[in-house]
Amino acid sequence: MSTMNFSRPESLKNFVDEQVCQLGCGTSCEYVRELIRRAQERMPLRGLLLEGAGSAQSGQADAAYFEGLRAKVRAAKGGAGQ
Repeated sequence: MSTMNFSRPESLKNFVDEQVCQLGCGTSCEYVRELIRRAQERMPLRGLLLEGAGSAQSGQADAAYFEGLRAKVRAAKGGAGQ
């Protein structure tokens, strides 16, 4: 495992120390590792959101559209349990 050292102002150190206590992390290193993992997990979603924002609108997102989505989810749940 490699190491990374960084400097931060006292106010950030205090904030990190508080977060370590509140979130139950053992050390500030564990807290930073968790932040990095969460950022990594968000990257695919961010890409999908940007892709969707750049695509052409495919239809009206009205009540009927959302009911159709709910029906697909219900059908998928029913099929998965069989």
